[in-house]
Amino acid sequence: MQDRKRLEEAIADSANIVALTSDLDTLFELAREGEKVESDIERDLKSFAALLEKLETEMLLSGENDSKSAIVTMHPGAGGTESQDWCEMLFRMYLRWCERHGMNVVVTDRLEGEGAGIKSATFEVNGINAFGLLQSEIGVHRLVRISPFDAAARRHTSFASVFVYPQIDDEIKIDIKLDDLRIDTFRSGGAGGQHVNMTDSAVRITHFPTGIVVQCQNERSQHKNRDTAMKQLRAKMYEFELEKKREETRKTEATKLEINFGSQVRSYVLAPYRMIKDHRTKLSIGDVDRVLEGDIDPLIHSWLVWHKTGKIAGDAKDDLPD
Repeated sequence: MQDRKRLEEAIADSANIVALTSDLDTLFELAREGEKVESDIERDLKSFAALLEKLETEMLLSGENDSKSAIVTMHPGAGGTESQDWCEMLFRMYLRWCERHGMNVVVTDRLEGEGAGIKSATFEVNGINAFGLLQSEIGVHRLVRISPFDAAARRHTSFASVFVYPQIDDEIKIDIKLDDLRIDTFRSGGAGGQHVNMTDSAVRITHFPTGIVVQCQNERSQHKNRDTAMKQLRAKMYEFELEKKREETRKTEATKLEINFGSQVRSYVLAPYRMIKDHRTKLSIGDVDRVLEGDIDPLIHSWLVWHKTGKIAGDAKDDLPD
C-alpha cells in the first residue's frame, strides 16, 4: 500500500508539473501580447519552484531505509530546567512538521521534567520518507536565548540531542539459491549400524556468499540428512542477517555526539539577534518563529543536497520569502 501511494503521488506530481508548465507558457504568451498577468506569473512561478524543490528532495532520498517510517528519540543536555524546556520546544517543532506533512505521530515515551520541559521523549513518525527526511535532525541542537527561568534575565545556552532510527520490518526473507551451494556427501563416522557406515548418507552444505558450513549425519537417509542440514543453514543465515542489522544499528549509534559545546549541528539564536544556522550546510534563516513552528523543510533540503553531493545548496543565506 505504501508503494502504491508513493507511485500515485509521483504520477500526480508529474501531472502537476505538466499543467503548471502549460499555464506558465500561456501566461508568458499573454504577457508578450500586452496583458497584465504579472501577478499570475509570480504566483505560478512560486508554485512551480516549490514543486520542483519537493521533487528534488525526493530524488535525493536514495538510501536503503530512506522511504521507511522513523523513530525519534530526544534528550536534553546539562542545564536542568533550561535544557528540558528547549527539548520540549524541539519536540513541539517536530510535531508541527509532521502535521504539515500529514504524517502520523505516536508518542511511545515521554518523561516530564521537574518544573518545565521534558527529560526525554520517544515517538514514531509513520509516513513515506519519514526517516530519509528526518536524518537531517540527527545531532545536537543548541539554543541561545534570554532565559525565562532566570530572574536576572541573563542569556543562556542550552543543548538537546535528537536521534532518528528507521523502523525496520522484523521479517527477514531467506532466499537460498542452489547455485550458491556446494553439497558434499560422505560416509558417516562414529557409532552406527552397517548401513550408516557403508553408504554416503552424511551431507555437508557450504553457502558460498556467507561462508556458512553445515552438516548432518544422524539419519540413515541422505535425503533426511540433507533436509536437516538445510534447516540448519536457514537458521544460521537468519542469525547472519540479524547480526548485519545489529551492526547497522551499532554504526548508527556510533554517530551520536556528546550533548555539549562544539558538537552542535544547528544553532538557534534568539538573543541578541535572531538567526538559525545549520553548521553543516551553512544555511542561515532569519525567520526563527516560522522554523520553530515546524517549517524545517529548507533546512532538510539543504542538508540532503550537502549530504548527497557535498555541495551547499543555494547561497547559504536567508533568501526565503516571509
